Amino acid sequence: MNITINSEQQMAAFGMALGRLLRAGDIVGMTGDLGAGKTTLSKAIARGMGIEDHITSPTFTIVNEYEGTLPLYHFDVYRISDEEEMYDIGYEEYFFSKAACLVEWANLIPNLMPVESLWLELHLGTQHAEERIVKITCEAHWQERVDQLLRELNL
Repeated sequence: MNITINSEQQMAAFGMALGRLLRAGDIVGMTGDLGAGKTTLSKAIARGMGIEDHITSPTFTIVNEYEGTLPLYHFDVYRISDEEEMYDIGYEEYFFSKAACLVEWANLIPNLMPVESLWLELHLGTQHAEERIVKITCEAHWQERVDQLLRELNL
């Protein structure tokens, strides 16, 4: 399903609402256009999880760790040249833990992303500068929470 986000404030509301719904073991894969708002969305998700730390994109460190209502592991795999690098950093300990994981540029590690991940594909809109189109793809076990998210945001 596709939703349209018309402002940075709507993106923040979307992210915060999603952050409140995340559970231990959840993995959210984000893909899409450069500059479409993956890091902005990550920051809002973290705020929704009660994380007050300054959230930065872990482009050079690959993963940042935060504590909120549950631990959050925020990955940016843009600079990963080979999935083997993810094994080198021990990604399994992060992905299969009691934390939630956000993975920016998850399309670069498709064989490592669990089937039950929630996928958010962000694209620049065509109507105005702040418009973003978010394509949500998920397995059945996510559907109830995605429906709740959309109801909460009147989308």
